[in-house]
Amino acid sequence: MKLTSWNVNGIRASLNKGLREYMTGGDADVICLQETKAQQEQVDLSWFEGYHAVWNSAEKKGYSGTLILSRLPVLSHSLGMGIPEHDREGRLIAVEYPDFYVVNVYTPNSQAELARLSYRLSWDDAYRAYLKKLEQKKPVIACGDLNCAHQEIDLANPKSNRMNPGFSDEERASLTRHLDAGFLDVFRQFDPNPGRYTWWTQRTPDARAKNIGWRLDYWLASEKLRPALKQCTIRDDIHGSDHCPVELVVG
Repeated sequence: MKLTSWNVNGIRASLNKGLREYMTGGDADVICLQETKAQQEQVDLSWFEGYHAVWNSAEKKGYSGTLILSRLPVLSHSLGMGIPEHDREGRLIAVEYPDFYVVNVYTPNSQAELARLSYRLSWDDAYRAYLKKLEQKKPVIACGDLNCAHQEIDLANPKSNRMNPGFSDEERASLTRHLDAGFLDVFRQFDPNPGRYTWWTQRTPDARAKNIGWRLDYWLASEKLRPALKQCTIRDDIHGSDHCPVELVVG
């Protein structure tokens, strides 16, 4: 089973910049997209046959949002965590398969000067509790843009970015708590190397060409699934967004 996760930074724009070709040529069974920035009726996916679409769009149009496309039968799905203050921005979808859940998430950014840090940390706590609740029924595979570089190895310039959004001590500790709760950082099970990034700022000229990036996009998995995890790959050769896809093979 092949799954892929990608923050597309606007699905309508990304479809014209490489997303369409990636979707049709990538042969993924499950495609999880974040930051879709669209309502379902604004996007024609009729050309993408054989996939069932589950949308969760933000109340605010043109903002946030998630989407799961699955060509495997879905037993059930849910939108959000059932917590009104966290569910207005379309940031989470969970789909159930026979052997596990797949959760697609777009974690809130803590914003400039960490203005939204308190909310971000409360989100993380609720998200972690939500994953653990699902796990009581069956194992969980969770993916998406977690808006955090976990360790210094996960960004090009850790010293100058310490306490900036996405690399504050508080956010990093919160991500550690996800792992301490029993979830594997899947990519790091396969690749311990530096320079492996999934996002490059558009504010710095040639940041992507020079690989001045951050690893913000993750696959997490219940410890019970460790034997089934076969491969996890950052596809930094794929363009179409300021992020790139991260692919997972489960068998």
